[in-house]
Amino acid sequence: MARTQLNLAAYVVRLESQTDFAGWRDAARRLATNDIPPEDVAWQVEPDREDGASNLPAAQAEARLVVPRDFIERAETAICHCDPDRFGFLYRLLWRLRSEPKLLSIATDPDIRRLEAMEKAVHRDIHKMRAFVRFRKIGEGADERYVAWFEPDHYIVERNADFFVRRFTGMRWTILTPHASADWDGERLAMGPGAAKRDAPAEDDAEALWRTYFENIFNPARLKVKAMQKEMPKKYWRNLPEASLIPDLIAGADKAASDMIARMPTSPAPHHAKVKAKHWPTPEPSDVAAPEADDIPELREEAKGCRRCPLWRDATQTVFGEGPENADVIFVGEQPGDQEDLAGKPFVGPAGKVFDSILDDAAIDRHKVYVTNAVKHFKFEPRGKRRIHSKPNAGEIQACRWWLDKELDLVKPNLVVALGATAAQSLLGKAVPITKMRGDVVEREDGLRVFLTIHPSFILRIREQEDKEAERERFLQDMRKVRKLTAG
Repeated sequence: MARTQLNLAAYVVRLESQTDFAGWRDAARRLATNDIPPEDVAWQVEPDREDGASNLPAAQAEARLVVPRDFIERAETAICHCDPDRFGFLYRLLWRLRSEPKLLSIATDPDIRRLEAMEKAVHRDIHKMRAFVRFRKIGEGADERYVAWFEPDHYIVERNADFFVRRFTGMRWTILTPHASADWDGERLAMGPGAAKRDAPAEDDAEALWRTYFENIFNPARLKVKAMQKEMPKKYWRNLPEASLIPDLIAGADKAASDMIARMPTSPAPHHAKVKAKHWPTPEPSDVAAPEADDIPELREEAKGCRRCPLWRDATQTVFGEGPENADVIFVGEQPGDQEDLAGKPFVGPAGKVFDSILDDAAIDRHKVYVTNAVKHFKFEPRGKRRIHSKPNAGEIQACRWWLDKELDLVKPNLVVALGATAAQSLLGKAVPITKMRGDVVEREDGLRVFLTIHPSFILRIREQEDKEAERERFLQDMRKVRKLTAG
């Protein structure tokens, strides 16, 4: 901010750092309760000053300042934006909220559009940091640690540091950026000043292994150069060891895709080649013995021989639920996919990877929740050598509810999360509009609470990258609601 603007302002707020939300909040409360309008205030970041906001009037004890809780959370995100006017802008929003309590819901308001754009930019930068940080090893033995260099667009390092603590708890690491640095010694997280790229180590031996891994997982059949460059802008390439491979991989993509198509992508069940009956009768409940298992491992073993509907004939195996038997939360999906059918484990395919990533972002430990599906066998339509997912019908959902009910009975969760319409139908006994009821908690007659949201595979089906990221963010917010519901 220009010095003339500071001199003209009646009040000057001096914050300790670019992300000093506590300082901004305290100053905003003092200003608002004394009816000081935004145009009379200048905001300045001066880390070395000790007086801070001491020249501001004290907050009026008798004055009430009520703002939506949602505003506090959104302001805490927006303050990480690099816009130098963000502190004044957020105070202007706070000032308006006193007389316009519904302001945040007015999507056409220019200030709200600006707030949303700032939030989106910060969330995108956070995502990019998590995707493109590459650690390099320095030292050996007791001196071993890992150092990374990253160049974010916004002031996100402190906000993002806890993610890396959770992801890399067992190693000592430092992330250097121009704005700030984060250091984890295995027990304590410390924030430090910014650094220069020359402070980061040069290439280490592990990068050759990483390039080999990247080259082998590259999927030429799904290559879309423009979409890739939008998701991985070239500004990040200079710090990614695998980026040197990208030009050659793109150049050879057509031939690699042809070679891949010539190979069989899946391995159907050994009995898949048998002649299929045109109609396969579904057994009546009286024809199938009720599960007698006293725990999940026994129940899983019994489910291996399930014949309650025709889906067992073409599937490789029963894919049962996994997780601790004392889990507070059960996540219920639709059915296993191609990779789950082959592996015999739920949520290990592309949708499962999205699911794991978002759970991690929401601070939900996948190892502490129980994950299962409404239908335990893979339903598909063969197309050449591929097996294409096919939605289970009401009869198949009802037949498999036999097993889901027993899982619920043994685990006794505090909350069940229905991932998509099929899971909701299985849990509630009727079809419900997920889009309309998303985020709602429905209590069943037996007292079990069911949280409704989409299936993570829906995110994968969105083509536009911008829309995909927005939907991922919505699902992340759903998972944070789930965490709060179980924490309470």
